[in-house]
Amino acid sequence: LLPVGRGRMAIPDYKAEKEKCILFLKSYRSEEEPRNSKYMFMLQHISNRRRQTLDISLTDLEEFCVKEEKFRDFVSDVQSNARRYISLFAEAADDVMPESTFAASEEDSFDVLMRQREQAEALNTHQQGDTAQLLPDILRRRFRVYFKPGVKCEMRSIRTIRAADVGHLVTFKGICTRVGDVKPLIEVACFACDGCGFEIYQEVLGETFNPIGKCPSGFCTNRVVPNGQLFLETRASKFIKYQEVRVQELSEDVPIGHIPRSLTVQVKGDLTRSLGPGDIVNITGIFLPKPFTGFKAMQAGLVANTYIEAMAVTQCKTRYSDFSVSPDVLSKLQQLRHEPDIYGSLAQSIAPEIFGHTDIKKALLLLLCGGVKRSLTDGIKIRGDIHICLMGDPGVAKSQLLKHIVTVAPRGVYTTGRGSSGVGLTASVQRDTVTGEMILEGGALVLADNGICCIDEFDKMDESDRTAIHEVMEQQTVSIAKAGITTTLNARTAVLAAANPAYGRYNVYATPQENINLPAALLSRFDLMWLILDTASSEADIALAHHVLHVHREGKPPGLAYSPIILEELRAYIAHARTFDPNVPIELSNYIASAYAEMRQVEIDAGEKAMGYTTARTLLSILRLSEALARLRWADQVIEDDVNEALRLMKMSKVSLEDTLHDANPKLDPVTAVYMAIRDWADGQHVTEVLYDRAVTLLVGKGHSKEVLDACLDEYASLDVWVLDVERNITFVD
Repeated sequence: LLPVGRGRMAIPDYKAEKEKCILFLKSYRSEEEPRNSKYMFMLQHISNRRRQTLDISLTDLEEFCVKEEKFRDFVSDVQSNARRYISLFAEAADDVMPESTFAASEEDSFDVLMRQREQAEALNTHQQGDTAQLLPDILRRRFRVYFKPGVKCEMRSIRTIRAADVGHLVTFKGICTRVGDVKPLIEVACFACDGCGFEIYQEVLGETFNPIGKCPSGFCTNRVVPNGQLFLETRASKFIKYQEVRVQELSEDVPIGHIPRSLTVQVKGDLTRSLGPGDIVNITGIFLPKPFTGFKAMQAGLVANTYIEAMAVTQCKTRYSDFSVSPDVLSKLQQLRHEPDIYGSLAQSIAPEIFGHTDIKKALLLLLCGGVKRSLTDGIKIRGDIHICLMGDPGVAKSQLLKHIVTVAPRGVYTTGRGSSGVGLTASVQRDTVTGEMILEGGALVLADNGICCIDEFDKMDESDRTAIHEVMEQQTVSIAKAGITTTLNARTAVLAAANPAYGRYNVYATPQENINLPAALLSRFDLMWLILDTASSEADIALAHHVLHVHREGKPPGLAYSPIILEELRAYIAHARTFDPNVPIELSNYIASAYAEMRQVEIDAGEKAMGYTTARTLLSILRLSEALARLRWADQVIEDDVNEALRLMKMSKVSLEDTLHDANPKLDPVTAVYMAIRDWADGQHVTEVLYDRAVTLLVGKGHSKEVLDACLDEYASLDVWVLDVERNITFVD
C-alpha cells in the first residue's frame, strides 16, 4: 500500500489483492474434504462445462482469513468493495483455470465463434500489429462469480439500507411484488467495419454505453477517404439473462404510520427465474447507485436512484411442490402418524394459544391439506382447493385464526375486505419502468397462486368488488381484458374468509339468509360456511378467561393434555400428505349419494329456516373434504370414516346456531329454568345436597336473579321435591 499522509486515503494495491484471491482459490480446503481444494474442484467442473457459476462463500473466506495473518482485513474489504472483488476473483479464476478433462462431443456456437476470433486475433497480431482487436477476458469466460452470505451475516430490513452502504454487500428480507420478464442484456458489444471487416470489442459496464464511432484499424486510419461505418454484430456479441424484480419490505418491519418501502433488484445469469410474485425471500446483493438518464436526468439533477445487484437468493418458505422431506424427518413423521389421534393432534397444533374451536381447527387443517385436482379428458377441470368462510360474532378469534394460517401456509396472502378493491384482488395494468410497455401486475389472489388467500372483513366489501372472486373460487382463473391485454391468469388458491353477520351480531329471531347476507352464487362456492355464535355459558366463559389470563401472563398457552407439533414438522407432514392422490371407491357411491339427497331434503323441509344452500357443489365439497382426510392418513383411497367425518364437519359448522335456536324456541318460565339448572348440576356432580351459596353462584352466572331462586326453593319445597334447612341449603328427596 502507498504511504498514507495527512488527509489522504490509502490506495489499495489490487495486484496484491488479486494474488490473495489466487491463493484462496488454490489452497482453501473445507473440513468435510481436507484433501481436495474446494474451489479448484469447482473450477474443474467449470472447465468441463458442467457448471456455470463460481460461488465464493464468505464463511469459507472468514475461515481462511483466520489462519492467514496477511488476510486479516480481506473479508471486510470484500464486503465493502464487492463489485471490484468480483472482477478480481474472475481474473484470478482465469489464471488458475485447469485444463478440461472432458472432451466435448460437438462444438457449440460459442466455440466456433471463439475459434474464428482467436485465428483472426493471431493473424492481426503478426501481420498488422493492431491491439484494438484483442478479445476482452470477459468474452472468453463461461462462468459468473457470486458471493454467498456467511453464517454470521447480518439480516437487515430494506429501511435500514442507507447511503453509507453503497458498494457494500448487504443481506435483507422482503416480499416480491413485481417480477419482470427475462431479457437479454449486452455485456460485450462487437462492432464490424463495413470497409475493412475489422472487429472491435467494447465491454459494457452499465445499462448504457456510447458505441465506438470510428474504426481504429490501421487500414481505415491510413485511408484518404472517410473511415468505414461500424455496425453492431449481435451474433458475435455476448448477452446474459437479465431480470428486474421489485421487492417490498414485510409488513412487520414497517414502523407505525409509515408506508412500506421497496427496492429494485437486478437478477442476472442463473439467478433469473428463481423468484416469483408473492415469494418471501432473503436476498444478498451489492447496493449500487443508478443515475437517471435522458429527460429524467434534467429533472433529477444530482439525485440518483439505487438498486441491488443480486448475488444470492434464498426462499424463506418452501412451496409444497418444492418441499423435500429428509429421511430423518420422514421417520419422525411416521412415528407421529401412528399416534392414536394424529388428526386431533395436528388440528390442535394450529394456533394452540386460541382457546377451543376444535372442529374449526380441524376444518382449517383440511384447508391446508386440500383435495385432489381433477383434469378431465374434455378439458374440464375440477378444483381441489377447499374454501371456508368463518362467519360469527365479534371477538371469537376469527382474525387471529386467519393470521395464523398465513404463517403456517408456505404461500399465504392476508388482506381485508374494506381495504381491497376488485383490481387489487385480481390484477391491474401498470406501465413497465424499463421498457415502457403495459404489463399486468397480479393482485392478492394471483400472488396466492398455489397457496391460501385470507380475506378478513369479507362482509365489508363492495358488491362489485366481491364479484371478482366468483371466477377465482370455481374456475381458479382471473380473466383480464384491459388496455389491449386479453389474457387469463392462474389463481389456484384456497380462499379463507372471515365475516360478521348482517346485524353485527347474529340475530336469532331473523332467518339465516337475512343474517348471512351473502348472495347464493357466492355462498354455494364455499365448501364450509362456519357459523360461530358467542353464547353465554358460565363454565365455558370461566375456562376461556383462565386461558386468556395465562397466555397474557406467561406468553404461552397453559399446560395442555397434548404436546403441540412444531410448525416445521406440521408443514412437512402436510407437504408429504399432499403427495397422495386418493380416489373414491365405487362402493361408497350409493352412501355419498344418499347422504347428499338427505341434505337436500332437510333443506327443503326447513324452508326459510334452512341454514345453508345445498347444490351440486355441496356434493363436490363432501368429496374434497373426504379426500383431504384420506391424505392426512397418507392413504390412496377414501373410506367410509372419511365421508362420515366430512358430513360431521358440515353438521358441526351450524351446531352453534342450532343450539341457540333450541334454547330460544322452547321458552321455559324462570322458576322452572332455575330448577332444571340445579337438578342438572346435582346430577352431573352425583350429589344430593346443594349449598345455598353454591346455588346462588351457579344461577347468577346464568342470568337469574336471587329473588327467582328464593321463589323456586319455596315452590319446590312445598311440592316435597327437596328439603330446606335453616340456612336454606338444599337436600333432594329420593
